[in-house]
Amino acid sequence: MLNRMEMVRIFCAAAESASFRETASRLGISPQGVTRAIQALEAELGEPLFHRNTRHVQITAFGEGYAQQARLALEQFDLLFRANRAESTFSGRIGITAPQAIGRRYLVPFLQPLISAHPALQFDLRLEDQMTDAVESQIDIGIRVGLIKDRRYVARSLAPVPLCVVASPALIDAVGVPSSLNDLDNYPLSALIDRKNGRPWPWLFADGHSFTPKWPSIICDDAETELNALLSGVGFGQIPLYLAQPYLQAGQLRAVLSSCSPPPWELFIYRPQQGPVSHRVRLVFDHLKLAFSDSARFPQRPLVP
Repeated sequence: MLNRMEMVRIFCAAAESASFRETASRLGISPQGVTRAIQALEAELGEPLFHRNTRHVQITAFGEGYAQQARLALEQFDLLFRANRAESTFSGRIGITAPQAIGRRYLVPFLQPLISAHPALQFDLRLEDQMTDAVESQIDIGIRVGLIKDRRYVARSLAPVPLCVVASPALIDAVGVPSSLNDLDNYPLSALIDRKNGRPWPWLFADGHSFTPKWPSIICDDAETELNALLSGVGFGQIPLYLAQPYLQAGQLRAVLSSCSPPPWELFIYRPQQGPVSHRVRLVFDHLKLAFSDSARFPQRPLVP
């Protein structure tokens, strides 16, 4: 059964046509469908909209007046949806989550062109190193290192995330370089705490080997703090390349044990799977995919041995 809006649309098309057959051809429906819609609308209104005989139909005086009102109503109705589509493209809130270091160093600069081009967009950033509940925090887009196994999300791989063991040149000059994984505990080391369980993250190496510092010189639960400690010469540490690369290039850090480097992790972008994707979310999602996939902007392989 046709709803009222569909009946009104068919009537307006019929009011501008020479016959119901022409109306049917314009709308891609059958002449019987046009007749049934007009009859149903007449029953709703309690007034005839067309004079009919075996040779032609002609709109009534009531039908002429009703057609004018109907066209205005349809135009306003269509305008509501056109305005909403345009508005959603350029304005509104977008909730984004990312690890703290990636958010501060890469996400905010990557969003800057969109902020300039679409000032009515509101970016609500939740920088957390643990997986954020998308529903509770109203997250539209997430950036995360490691696998996204939750089937509630649509995830796309963006870039590899190599891990490297680094130290300051001053520390290396003072204590030398570890020759193997077994030699690591003879050197000052750093440890990063997993906030979820309170234990140090293990260092990962090739062929599935791992290492956990027994007596680290410094323990912290923030990647940026650990990086600053390594730059100051406190110890050796394993950190992702996206943090280390600028300092490797500047000579403030040096990589060691490179031959033992593990397979890189993966950086993913994801969004909730349920429901339609708004134009503004699609715009930002596609923009971030390109930005993080660009090796010139997001480090994906060591440029300095």
